[in-house]
Amino acid sequence: MSNTTRHMDCRPQDVFDVLADGWSYATWVVGAARIRDVDRDWPAVGTRIHHSVGVWPLLVSDTTVVEHVDAPRELQLRVKAWPTGEGRVLIRCEEEEEGGTVVSMEEWAVSGPARLMPAPVQDAALHARNTEALRRLSYLAESRARRDDDRPGGGARVRKPPQGAGDGQDAQQT
Repeated sequence: MSNTTRHMDCRPQDVFDVLADGWSYATWVVGAARIRDVDRDWPAVGTRIHHSVGVWPLLVSDTTVVEHVDAPRELQLRVKAWPTGEGRVLIRCEEEEEGGTVVSMEEWAVSGPARLMPAPVQDAALHARNTEALRRLSYLAESRARRDDDRPGGGARVRKPPQGAGDGQDAQQT
């Protein structure tokens, strides 16, 4: 099983808002080429995203199904990407006391040829892919959080500038 984590400078709800937008799936999931349809009640248990994987003209149509949801903390998916097989993905969002969210993504093959790969090889491939997926998810969630902060009643957060910013301010409001 591959376990990949990333700190995101936003609330768990900001991350979950992206996860709950099934049409954004191909934006952050590495390998998803396009979204064909999203069930109306996504991400309720049993709902599906109908997507394609691959590169044109070699696209394969498949689905991702919600197996468990505890918004905004957990989302478990059964992902299909034939011909490699099917996997299970568990995304957890844990709010940090000092601010932000630690997002972890656990993934493992449950059927098909990918399940036959040795665990270290499978884990290395999934970790590399999920590192990029969490990077993309972070961009979307943090961008959404900044946009929401600018709306009336959004409640701007105070963030420390990066080390070496040299602007002479202790905190930066975004």
